[in-house]
Amino acid sequence: MFKAVLIEGNRKDQQVSLKSVDETQLPEGNVELDIVYSTLNYKDALAITGKAPIAKHYPMIPGIDFAGTVTSSSHADFKAGDQVILNGWGVGEKHWGGLAEKARVSGDWLVPLPSAFTPRQAMAIGTAGYTAMLCVMALEKHDLTPKDGEILVTGAAGGVGSVAVALLAKLGFSVTAVTGRPEEEAFLKSLGASKIMDRAELSQPGKPLAAETWAGAIDVAGSHVLANVCAGIKYQGAVAACGLAAGMDFPSTVAPFILRGVTLYGIDSVMAPKNKRLDAWQRLTELLDLSLLESLTTEVAFDEVINAAHQLMEGKVRGRVVVPIQA
Repeated sequence: MFKAVLIEGNRKDQQVSLKSVDETQLPEGNVELDIVYSTLNYKDALAITGKAPIAKHYPMIPGIDFAGTVTSSSHADFKAGDQVILNGWGVGEKHWGGLAEKARVSGDWLVPLPSAFTPRQAMAIGTAGYTAMLCVMALEKHDLTPKDGEILVTGAAGGVGSVAVALLAKLGFSVTAVTGRPEEEAFLKSLGASKIMDRAELSQPGKPLAAETWAGAIDVAGSHVLANVCAGIKYQGAVAACGLAAGMDFPSTVAPFILRGVTLYGIDSVMAPKNKRLDAWQRLTELLDLSLLESLTTEVAFDEVINAAHQLMEGKVRGRVVVPIQA
């Protein structure tokens, strides 16, 4: 038996609890692990609270991230005792996830724990930080440099946004951090933000084109926020879009793209190929200040995860949330 956060019932009437689960119920996979740390992400909170149809079948163990130790493996790349991490691949959605003491997964989904990080630090980064790195890499691929101008980051006090601010500042960019929580100004400036912008300025329907303000942007919101961000990007600038916190719609026009040559990069971290994952984790070892990482990390006990998910949905959680499982 092992402990897990288990979502049961159905889409219209789900129940969530921390309970004991028989190991024989673990899904198929060629690697078994003891999970050491997991995380609580926005997607996990959506699943636990039932605010969105994240769980594709029931019962489901949420948790799109985990760091663990291999206990048995028939996969060529891993053996018992290896420390590994997993981000995405439908875990916590289609396949039982990381908010549990044990997991059984495909070894193709795993990457070795970078030697620069402890399991806790890797989960403090988690899918959010890894996604932020993919976004930054997209802007770098676009050849944006600090001399090109400011970079805008929406949802800056959240998991993706906070790491993105820190990474961009480390690279020398002037960062404008967008948040709906003015009380987080000091926190965001401690991460390296040079300006703070009220989310309300971007949340309402805007013009097809606005003043050319930012060289690039990282957006976690979608909807009117993303539309207004694109409208304010400078000529030949770029936006990396990775989230839908404000909605799945995109009420924009083609004007930014055909009149200013703006590029919109879609960032998918869930199914990203292994080589891109390894590149992102390597860049994180080079760029991320571990003391800064600790400052944006909150630890939540395993038995408090369900409550914390509701707090996250209410906008009461900032930065990254790590969950010690068997630490």
